[in-house]
Amino acid sequence: MKKHIFAIVFIFVSAFPAFGAAPDASCLADAAMLDKLQQDAFKYMWDGGEANSGMAYEGNFDWGQRPVAVGGTGFGVAAIVVAADRGWISREEAVTRLRKITLFLRDKTPRKELHGAFPHWLDGASGQTVSFDKRDNGADIVETSLLMQGLLIARAYFNGPGPEAELRSIITALWEGVDWNWFTNGEENGLYWHWSPKTGHSGLRILGNNECLITYVLALASPTRPISRKAYGYWTSGNGYKPKNVYGYRIEAALPGAGPLFLAHYSFIGLDPRHMADSFVPGGYFARNTRHTLSNRGYCLQNAPAANLYSAGYWGLTASQVKGGYAATEPSRDSGTVAPTAAISSMPYTPHYSMQVLGNILAEPRGAYAELRKKLWGPHGPYDAFSLRDKWVSDRYLAIDQLPMVCMVENYRSGLLWNLLMSDADVRAGLEKAGIHEPEFATGFPEAVVTLLKKGGKYLPDAYDLRRHPDSGLYLIPYWNGGAAAEFTFIIKDSAATQLMIYRQKAAPGRNTLAFEQFHQADGKVLTFILQEPDGTEHRLPVRLH
Repeated sequence: MKKHIFAIVFIFVSAFPAFGAAPDASCLADAAMLDKLQQDAFKYMWDGGEANSGMAYEGNFDWGQRPVAVGGTGFGVAAIVVAADRGWISREEAVTRLRKITLFLRDKTPRKELHGAFPHWLDGASGQTVSFDKRDNGADIVETSLLMQGLLIARAYFNGPGPEAELRSIITALWEGVDWNWFTNGEENGLYWHWSPKTGHSGLRILGNNECLITYVLALASPTRPISRKAYGYWTSGNGYKPKNVYGYRIEAALPGAGPLFLAHYSFIGLDPRHMADSFVPGGYFARNTRHTLSNRGYCLQNAPAANLYSAGYWGLTASQVKGGYAATEPSRDSGTVAPTAAISSMPYTPHYSMQVLGNILAEPRGAYAELRKKLWGPHGPYDAFSLRDKWVSDRYLAIDQLPMVCMVENYRSGLLWNLLMSDADVRAGLEKAGIHEPEFATGFPEAVVTLLKKGGKYLPDAYDLRRHPDSGLYLIPYWNGGAAAEFTFIIKDSAATQLMIYRQKAAPGRNTLAFEQFHQADGKVLTFILQEPDGTEHRLPVRLH
């Protein structure tokens, strides 16, 4: 039911998705774009994987040999779960493929020589280690953790008898076979990234905050060979776990400039940032990742050289192909190159802004760059990267860029992978050992991060840009009740302070969601949402509806 913007309507809304609305044409168009993106990118794993092992190739290119990627396969395993859940493949097909992968990992690789861990790259035919770097000629505990993340997701999802039970047993053997503590070198002071029978532990110990949070959580979570809480302490001990101000956003646990956007993706394929806070990130990892994404976008739109031609439909810096090679692109190392995975895998954090990028890539090419834009999409979704400045489009795919899009978009749409990994008892134990717990906020809108605009050298709050969820047709605003269960009143006003709508909602303690339908003629206008507690205390949020 549509509501006129000037009507005052009282709606009693329970938690989403109990209150529903029929998606209209714009929501259906968004859903269709996401379907196409996810299905095409999934094909990189399903149709483009290595035939013998079933694993994901590092990329669709040849370095003299074409290795399969251990971490990329972890993302691919999670993508197979998404595909089975959405019905693109059957559960039986998924289990058959996963059985091929896991038996190959169990029986053909040098994992026993590597203390249960895996190399960065493998030969998909023989299972032997592929090395392009003397530091990377043995076990890579980070790539191993990205693989295990996907396998534990699959173990949680395929919970049936027969072949599914057999698959779970193989995954459990692989998971319990990793000697995470070995990678501390007996020092109880952090994890070493690499270990090789030839060179021993590498000099690189893993210091946060970066893509390796999942590595430490799983190392603590191991039921057989975990690291100690003392060893975990190294991870949070450096400058990267201190807050930074980045283009106006205060980001907890951030590298200088916040770093490339894959840092907000790889560990969060399965770890649900909505349920994670600690003493270093008391504002919660979800808000932290949202600010990281907004700062990256803010750099592109407001601070980058004009020659880079970034725009609302063309932003996002992360590790990807660049003209002439590969680079971990970020604001401090800007090559003028946008990687679609940067914005699209950030869909849970900035859905409206991420959809603008996807919509721009899929739109009918017109204008000065029409010929270039015709080359952006291939058989497995958007190509890895492109540069309007350099009039260049990569013709390559990378597993670590393509497959996270399938997974992170699904977490935005349904929370599927987050729910699966966070249900794992071992993972929950690892989070607890790390001191990571459910966020606790005062009443208000702590996770609805307002975008900042640069004006006269200052960054000023604009609005919380909100797009309707493509599958429900509803606008969803997270809010917190910091006290006992209560009935809150939501008052919506326009720029002239005219009261437009009133909602009343019973709110449980903790996180809640205000779910509502589209306002007639409200598109693109900044409205003020007021959360009013029973005692009259008010909390305000500027919201722009799209």
